[in-house]
Amino acid sequence: MTGTKPITTPFKWETTAAEVVAGIDLAGSRVIVTGGASGIGAETARALATTGAEVTLAVRDTDAGKRVASEIEATTGNTHILVAPVDLADPASVASFVATWDGPLNVLVNNAGVMACPQTRTPRGWELQFATNHLGHFALAVGLHRALAAAMGARIVSVSSRAHLRSPVAFDDIHFLNRAYEPWDAYAQSKTANVLFAVEATKRWRGDGITVNALQPGTVRSNLQRYITDEDLERTRGHIEDDNGSFHWKTPEQGAATSVLLATSPLLQGIGGRYFEDCNQAGPSQPGTGRGVAPYALDPDAATRLWEISLQTLAS
Repeated sequence: MTGTKPITTPFKWETTAAEVVAGIDLAGSRVIVTGGASGIGAETARALATTGAEVTLAVRDTDAGKRVASEIEATTGNTHILVAPVDLADPASVASFVATWDGPLNVLVNNAGVMACPQTRTPRGWELQFATNHLGHFALAVGLHRALAAAMGARIVSVSSRAHLRSPVAFDDIHFLNRAYEPWDAYAQSKTANVLFAVEATKRWRGDGITVNALQPGTVRSNLQRYITDEDLERTRGHIEDDNGSFHWKTPEQGAATSVLLATSPLLQGIGGRYFEDCNQAGPSQPGTGRGVAPYALDPDAATRLWEISLQTLAS
């Protein structure tokens, strides 16, 4: 983690993304939001659009993306809302997206994801959640490195989850080739990977003016949970929340607030490698609380190991 003084803000768990960006002007900036066609991603894109930035929705379903883009234009008055196709589980699709990007990039919000799905492998044999949530975003960021560096002060926002508290990255068997597949374990390690990415990318790219921070947005009912029933969530809540009754559902507008904070707040200028929740930097996790960040998610050795493995996996 960079530095020692934690970042605190006046914002809380109930703050909305619109409240976070009130008064912020990003006119002339260019932003990408993956998974911007629904849920937290759509509200992240909407809030960033109110700042005057050009916002590109990087989505699998471009028809849905165009509908959301039109609605964002109508509600914000920002006509610079673009839509581009990308399938994060397909390296060729990520490469195609990168190849079509021209010019600097100020903010990359790695928001898209899949949660607790049945066991699925990509054509390359990768476990789908790790392939989508980590490897796809890793390839996207690496591919856009030059564009981010050109912005001179770019930020990457890595959307993790409190579910990361359930599991470190299982380096000996990331893709469940030799262990029984468990949907929540697969999701958890991919979310730990999102935090480790923030640690290592900040270390490697700070000299290029690029900083990366991770966050957990809170629990929001969205398309992310398309594989999960309410009963499933009740059974698994003990893995991802506190046990003292202070669990809160957030609206998508509230769930997007911390992402938008990391993308825009002057308080985060030059700050990277940290993990946030409820619009403030999180402290170390405490067993049984469901809050904070696990030590293994900020481990610099694990972050370096993950980076090298990710490069090797994508090159194979």
